[in-house]
Amino acid sequence: MLSFANPEFFYLLLLVPAIAGLYMLERLARRRKLQAFGKIEQVENLMPDVSDKKPLVRLIIILVLLTVVVIMLARPRAGAVGKKTNSINGIEVVIAMDVSNSMNASSTSDPQGMSRMNRAKMIMEKLIDKLSNDKVALIVFAGKPYMQMPMTIDGQSAKMFLNSISTNMVPMQGTAIGAAIDLSTAAFSRNSKASKAIILITDAENFEDDAEDAAKRARKNGIQVNVIGVGTSEGSTIPTGNGQSMTNEDGEVIVTKLDEEKAEEIAKAGKGTYIQGNATDAAEVLEETLSKLASTNLSQESFSKNDEQFPVFAWIALILLIANVILLNNKNPWLAKQDLFKFKAKNDEK
Repeated sequence: MLSFANPEFFYLLLLVPAIAGLYMLERLARRRKLQAFGKIEQVENLMPDVSDKKPLVRLIIILVLLTVVVIMLARPRAGAVGKKTNSINGIEVVIAMDVSNSMNASSTSDPQGMSRMNRAKMIMEKLIDKLSNDKVALIVFAGKPYMQMPMTIDGQSAKMFLNSISTNMVPMQGTAIGAAIDLSTAAFSRNSKASKAIILITDAENFEDDAEDAAKRARKNGIQVNVIGVGTSEGSTIPTGNGQSMTNEDGEVIVTKLDEEKAEEIAKAGKGTYIQGNATDAAEVLEETLSKLASTNLSQESFSKNDEQFPVFAWIALILLIANVILLNNKNPWLAKQDLFKFKAKNDEK
């Protein structure tokens, strides 16, 4: 999945239409000035070396160059590098984490308490430390699920990916739990002997698909579905910064609540365990649940963080910059001497 470390730089792309607009105004002003000397066709004949096409070509190059530079500043990242090593005995675990806006709300009844997102990260960090001989994959979801990290034994890489998760990394808002379970199911290896478990971390609020059916499908494939519910049934507001809270279309402050009943139903459908995220022993209870699954021989594979794509765009920017420097507004003297129509006529005679 292509991601960006600094997506806020994309606001600079607003300069592209602004520059294009200024160019059009400049060309209109130029045309008016030329009309002051006479008919445009006659005036242009007095300037045979001035090209009327190259300024537009240079503008296109500059706009593309600006776009590439903005992408560079946003730091595009894609892919992951893996390296097989030795075999281990353990299980396969997929962590599916809710990154919808409601995860920014407090995990307790105190509006100033730890956010649900930070609570979820804390629990998962503790768990990953305990899964030293197990393979872990990471999925994030809101209105749509995305693979964040493929299956790996590298706990340090897993925690690195976990710490990079935020609620602004998925563009489509919502809570597609069923789709997240389906993608988690596809993330496991084809090793039929390996014990497999999904850990779903969510507030289970207003999900848009049939999560219970997805959990049942996972269970039919031999995958256990465990659910960690973050938040409280009393609910909390969603902070947006500067002391403000998220509101709905009518201007009313949104209160988001943990739907424990739905979370428990999903875990039950997946033959797993439901755990309250605010419990101090949440990670320990989850570890105990996973420890009951049989360990098997797994091939070990480690993954590095998403590869930086900066160099690719840097080379593109350099080529465009050189092209812009070489391309002058005047006509090319060599091309001006070539009579292409005369050349074509000779070929026709042959």
